[in-house]
Amino acid sequence: MRLFVAIELSDEMRKAAVQILHDLKTAGVTGSYCPVQNLHLTLCFIGEVSDSKPIEEALSTVKFKPFKLAFTELGHFGDLLYIGTRGGQGISNLAGDIRKAFDAAGISYDAKKFEPHITLIRRSSGKTGSVKIPDSGMMVKKVSLMRSDNVKGKMVYKEIFHFS
Repeated sequence: MRLFVAIELSDEMRKAAVQILHDLKTAGVTGSYCPVQNLHLTLCFIGEVSDSKPIEEALSTVKFKPFKLAFTELGHFGDLLYIGTRGGQGISNLAGDIRKAFDAAGISYDAKKFEPHITLIRRSSGKTGSVKIPDSGMMVKKVSLMRSDNVKGKMVYKEIFHFS
């Protein structure tokens, strides 16, 4: 099974993201739009594993204080269009503590630099200059271990464990 650790968006932030996606389409931005139900912020990508129990046990050791998460600006990693997020030291500490827990437990994960963002469009093309970012935020009180399955050619994400 393919796993990652994520922050799922609140209803308010999901609604704001839908508005951004709509505005991007209206502005003529093309590409592979992420399904609304799949929008999330990845804290750590794990990849393929046969057993989630050691990961759940490692995550159970991670403690964090709730923190505010908010949208910032649109950005690109190559042709991947994302919305940046701001979560202060809370989000950086949380991502770092998850990695430390995985290191201590001998769990492999993608160790590339943590850049907090929410992927909106893959293979994007077009100008985003007229798209405004709504003032939207949420308190992060829960972190989810997500499973990613390919169902009839579409990625479906499902929470299999969470901690707060």
